[in-house]
Order: sequence, then C-alpha cells, then structure tokens
Amino acid sequence: MIRLGIDVGGTNTDCVLLDDELEVIARVKSPTTGDVQSGISNGIKEVLGIANIDPQNITHAMLGTTQATNAIAERKGLDRVGVIRLGKPYTTSIPPLTDWPADLAEKVGEHRYIETGGYEFTGEEINPINESEIKAVCQKMAGKVDTVAITGVFSPVNNFQEKRCREIVEEELDVPVTISSEIGSLGLLERENAAALNAALHSTAHRFIKGFINSLKENNIDAEVYICQNDGTLMSTEQAEQFPVLTIGCGPTNSIRGAAYLSHMKDGIVIDIGGTTTDVGVIVNGFPRQSSFSENIGGVRTNFPMPDVSSVALGGGTLVKNQGSSVKVGPESLGYKLMKDGLAFGGTQLTTTDVTLANGNSKIIPDTKRVNLDDQLIEKAKTEIERILNDAVDQMRTSSDKVPVVLVGGGSIIATKNISGAATVDIPENFGVANAVGAALGEVSGEVNSIYSFEEKSEAATVAEAKSVAINQAIEAGADPKSVNIISVDVLPLAYLPQNAAIVKIKASGKLKSLV
Repeated sequence: MIRLGIDVGGTNTDCVLLDDELEVIARVKSPTTGDVQSGISNGIKEVLGIANIDPQNITHAMLGTTQATNAIAERKGLDRVGVIRLGKPYTTSIPPLTDWPADLAEKVGEHRYIETGGYEFTGEEINPINESEIKAVCQKMAGKVDTVAITGVFSPVNNFQEKRCREIVEEELDVPVTISSEIGSLGLLERENAAALNAALHSTAHRFIKGFINSLKENNIDAEVYICQNDGTLMSTEQAEQFPVLTIGCGPTNSIRGAAYLSHMKDGIVIDIGGTTTDVGVIVNGFPRQSSFSENIGGVRTNFPMPDVSSVALGGGTLVKNQGSSVKVGPESLGYKLMKDGLAFGGTQLTTTDVTLANGNSKIIPDTKRVNLDDQLIEKAKTEIERILNDAVDQMRTSSDKVPVVLVGGGSIIATKNISGAATVDIPENFGVANAVGAALGEVSGEVNSIYSFEEKSEAATVAEAKSVAINQAIEAGADPKSVNIISVDVLPLAYLPQNAAIVKIKASGKLKSLV
C-alpha cells in the first residue's frame, strides 16, 4: 500500500509518496495554481514520475488545504446563510453575528433569527422550541439562503432541540444545515459564529473536494480519499463537506505532525519556516497542542478546536534592509517572487535566503549563485533572525526548561541552530515537505467536549465513561480498534456553576483500519 499526501499552500503544493513503512519514496514541490486542481494534478504527475510506480498502487490519498481559510480571508465563494438561534426570550440583547466584520456579514446575508428554546447547563429545558415559528422562518428564507446554521443555548450539553430544528429546516428548505453542538463548545456567541462560518463554507468544501477527486482521476488513481483537519487527524470527504470549518488550521497542524514523525519526537517545539511566515507550534504526545483560547478567524471570534500556533513574519523570502548601524529583517517578503527577484536568483532584492547563501551555504538551493555580502551585514542579519526565532520559541514554552526543537519547511535553511531555550535542534531528512508527510500519516480521532456534574457520579467514573465515548467515536470514524489510544484528558472545574460541574475534554486517536 502506498499513500499520497498533499498539502496545498499559498505558494507551493507539496506532494509525497509513503510506502508501507511510512518512508518517503518520492517528494515534489509544485506551484499552487489559481484553480488549485491543476496544481494538485501537476504535482501528482511529477511525483509519480519520480517514483516510477503504477498509479493503481496508491491506495490512500490525503489532502490538506488552505482553501477554507482563503475563502474567509478573501470573502470569496461563500454561501448565503440563514442563522437561527434557539434562546428566546433570554438571548435577544445581542443579535447573531453582531461582532462580525461588516464585509463578511454582508456576504453571509441578513437572515438571522432568534426563536424560542434553549437549555440550562444541566441539560434541563428552559423553553421548548416552537415548530410553527421555525416553519415560518423557513418560509422567509426560502430561495434566499444556500445553507442554515442552528445554535441553541447550552446545546453541547443537550442538542435535542438543535437536531429537531434541523429536521424541520431540511424538510422545509432542502438545504445543508449546520448545528453548533457538532462543532464548537461552550460560549454561545463563539459557537454560533463557528456554525455560521461552517455553513458559509459548504460550497467551498464541495469545490476543493471535487477538484481533488478529479485530479486523482486524471492521474488514474483509485484510492480512499481523506481530508486533513485541525487536530492533526483525518476525516472522510463526506465529513469534510459537512464540517469544512474544521479544515482551517490543518496547514500548520500537518507540519507539526510531519515534524514529529520525521524527527521521532513525542514532545517538543516545531519551527516551520516557509517563504513568508514562520509558524511555531508545540508537540504533545506526538500531536499538536490545541489552543485553549477563542480563535479569531477572518475577524470572527470562534471556539472550535484549533492548533496552538504562533506566527511571525519571517521566511525564506523575507527582505533584509541595511540601516547602517542595524539591520532590519522583515516583515515584508518577496514570497513566491523570491526565485525571480532575490539576489541569488539574479534579482536585486536582499533576502534572508541570500544572507544564508552568503554565509557559506552555497549548495543548499539548486541553481543559485553565491552571494557576496559584507561580513558585518551577514552577522547583524543572522543575529536578528536568531532574535525573532528565539522570541517566538519563548512565547510557546510553558516553563524555563529547555526543550527539543525541530526545524522544518522550505525556509528553514535560514535558521541557525543557535536557539536559546532549545535543548537540541534537529533538521530531519525531508524537512521541506513535512506538511505533506503530516497529511499522509493517516489517523482518525474521536472527541468528547462537554459539561458534566460529579454529584451523582464520581469524577473518575465520568472520565472513564467519556474515554469510552471518544474511543467509540474514533472507531466509528474508521480507526482500527486495536490501535486507538487516548491522547489527551482535560478536566476543567467550573467554579461559577453549582453541582460540582466541570468541562471534560477527551481525545482518542487510532490508525485507519484499512491501513493496518
């Protein structure tokens, strides 16, 4: 069995082939294209040519992409969304999508309603939903929305009302429906935002999934197809079309997962340096550490799972400016123009890559020329690059103890191993395509994230029950039962609620059954 891993970035589309032992047998970087599909198809053709294998030998294909992120950032290709909140009369003071940027809210549309319903944190009903109200709202939205997002008060504890409301909407409108309890956790507005963003991305997900499948067909590949999600695991194409918002953070996550695998490191820090930015993340038990804060996506505050990543304006195309007594590194970057405008490629712009080449590493990039620079300029630029990386690493450390560090990404050639706070610095083989390797690793997960009371059942018994639920979810998603492990357990007491309540977060992960 051979796996194909693909990660589509803003500049390059990286493709790798992994054999049964998860060894890289071929890798390529192909320019990302405007339609995405042709860039993927070109990359696949090239990597197949390098490996010289029959396309029919590829049994699994995994895709990580920034298409959902780009759609939100650029306000393009978004669906019109009808937003229904189940919480009247208690949640009427702040209408849905109040805190959204005006241009994004305009794209989504003005169909936003607050109707009767909601639960207490214990799961007890505040008010039943009024089905006649829901049907009347559907009549108002008919022909004017492409998708619908439904959010209920404390629905992560009890989502019966959301599910019933979804049934009514599907019967009345026949459009895709997102319910918030399947995406976000506590925090009504953040969860509502996440549900609305997810609904707005339905057509975007359909397009990039269809493009991926078509690119595989163009190359005579008949494989099981999976899409990467934010937590470093995979989901089916059906799940990805249903929950496209969960693909938004898969780029840095894939790099972290790939770095962990290539370096054989279970716990530490990953520095992923691209052409424009550097992402710094943390590996915990082989998986990316998840953020504990509300995430801002395109100007919208949400609370669905995202990797804890710090990004800084430093990459292989970052401009270096000599200011006499000092040197300024960034934040401007040549990005994809590096191989046209950088000094080493015959251009006139001084970049961090040129500094690296001038420092003596003249063979790190094919078809480049040695750059002659003043020694003082080189040292000042190196010092500034090290300062930026050191600050980024310090922000992600939780103690003063030194930690192992892994450098990956095509731009990691600009970094030295002189990183304060690093116990060791490793640059593994295939570091330039760690993101595509991470995409191809192929695990699926199950997760519990809800409020529990420990009044009638002990904390230990509750956690054990939640673990069982998470494990079963992973198995239902396609994991081999023998390979499923619990990878994280968090119990967060809620002091402001009665009945000894706490948020319990459990994540389980296992290898795809078809790959075992």
